[in-house]
Amino acid sequence: MTEPEPIRLSKRMSELGLASRREADEWIERGWVKVDGAIAILGLKVLPHQEITVDGRASKEQAKRVTVLLHKPIGYVSGQAEDGHTPASALALPENQWSDPANRRNAPPPVRRQDLFGLAPAGRLDIDSTGLLVLTQDGRIAKQLIGDDSDIEKEYLVRVRYTKNGGKLPESDLALLNHGLSLDGSALRPAKVWWQNDDQLRFVLREGKKRQIRRMCECVGLQVAGLKRVRIGNVMLGKLPPGKWRFLGAGERF
Repeated sequence: MTEPEPIRLSKRMSELGLASRREADEWIERGWVKVDGAIAILGLKVLPHQEITVDGRASKEQAKRVTVLLHKPIGYVSGQAEDGHTPASALALPENQWSDPANRRNAPPPVRRQDLFGLAPAGRLDIDSTGLLVLTQDGRIAKQLIGDDSDIEKEYLVRVRYTKNGGKLPESDLALLNHGLSLDGSALRPAKVWWQNDDQLRFVLREGKKRQIRRMCECVGLQVAGLKRVRIGNVMLGKLPPGKWRFLGAGERF
């Protein structure tokens, strides 16, 4: 039987769900991680059977990291500023925090600007698309949503126009949207696509290639007139207004 190869400690911690690789490296540098009872050093490689323990200070720091849900408007980029466009994270300001008017008794407490520093997008949403965008300081959530093995559903409402001869999308092409298309030389994972109404499709995907839905639609003669993400995993956009954000609830899980 072949012995397993040792892997970098930070990668092993990420696999175990203890921290993101970046967090793990930070904790190792601070002396907060032990392997088989000995303080670990950066770059250490471990085997699956070795015991990894993390200092309580790391858990306390991790608990302070926040995740917010933003309704990204059209015209904002989801990542870094580019070509003069503003990143969506610029909207994560205390004055843009949303409080559901139907639930004023449980209105969120005031938030300080410094509490929102370091928020990074966990996923992309095109500049000409709107809807739910997750911004987080927590590497575990980022890995859950955009890691290589992420399998979390994202749901979209997509308004379309059929561009071939003024007709209607054939059932065979709707079937292709569900399964059978390729982009960038590789087959897409099976999707769930159905008509919401006469000019709007509902897409549920488990991957997120660049401009994937728009490119899928082009493959079957559809032009996208509007695209809105309404769900990520079990978390809904709901009534959150464009340009506003709220904290991920204590009981919410993707």
